[in-house]
Amino acid sequence: MKLEVVVLPVADVDRAKNFYQELGWREDADFATGEDFRVVQLTPPGSACSIIFGTGITSAAPGSAQGLHLVVTDIEAARAELAGRGVEISETFHDAGGVFHHAETQGRVPGPDPDRASYGSFASFSDPDGNGWFLQEVTTRLPGR
Repeated sequence: MKLEVVVLPVADVDRAKNFYQELGWREDADFATGEDFRVVQLTPPGSACSIIFGTGITSAAPGSAQGLHLVVTDIEAARAELAGRGVEISETFHDAGGVFHHAETQGRVPGPDPDRASYGSFASFSDPDGNGWFLQEVTTRLPGR
């Protein structure tokens, strides 16, 4: 099985579409079958998984999707690219426990993982509705991945 699509709850479809396109994400679809149903699908560069949002596709509150992860091979370069595209993004951080980041901003230690361990460095940002994203640096995959 492969994860294909993540549904994002948004309040303003066009605003969300513009935001993700400004990130350089590819538009795969934008279909409407009336005033009460519209589906927009975009895919991050290099990803096999897409996001979908629109009108009439989820009852979740706008901005309620949290903890979404985008894997990158160079956290500083990816962070700089997003900042250059106008995204308000956190500084790079690693977790005080060294395993995985805590919820919210608890346990964040400034800077990348001191050993630059794969899976250990993060940065975070939100879309205009508050859906929360993390960049996670992965340079060497764990076995079986």
